[in-house]
Amino acid sequence: MKKHFNKKIFTFGLLLNDIGFLIIKMPQIFRIRHSKKFTRSFIEKIMNVATAVNGCVYCEWFHAKQALACGITKDEIKNIMNLQFHADATDYELTALLFTQHYAETNRKPDEEMLKKFIDYYGEKTSKQIMLIIRMIFFGNLYGNTWDAVISRYKGVPAKGSNIIFEMFYFITNFWIMFPLMLIINHKQISS
Repeated sequence: MKKHFNKKIFTFGLLLNDIGFLIIKMPQIFRIRHSKKFTRSFIEKIMNVATAVNGCVYCEWFHAKQALACGITKDEIKNIMNLQFHADATDYELTALLFTQHYAETNRKPDEEMLKKFIDYYGEKTSKQIMLIIRMIFFGNLYGNTWDAVISRYKGVPAKGSNIIFEMFYFITNFWIMFPLMLIINHKQISS
């Protein structure tokens, strides 16, 4: 039996920091969503790669549906979720997807050489936009994983380094969003 819930989750400070960051960057997020430089499928590939590393079941469900809706095939999605996306990515996408995987695997601490190659390939402006996409999905992944950590504590398997007071706060403030989503996903999995 597992002794600890082992996915990346929010702490109170990290949650506040990420909310503040995303609020400040909201105008840039809207511009990216409407930019011709970033196709919907490119954005969804980035979202799915980060989700594959971070293991958020809610993001996996949602972004797999979004990926299908923008023309990514089930086989391509399966490959992305298994981090076998090399054959399904364009040359332009591949560097971003590899960087996304590295960024998630290092828990937001990419090594300098990888970061430099990423910026050199896309340039300063585009690399910052891709980083913003990665930060958005990272927020979503930790949001879902933190909910699961709360549920896991209830089942007797707490998250390592988590705080029960923060988890109670998180549960109370997010119950109305996450509990219905949890039910929908569980229902879809049973129906499949």
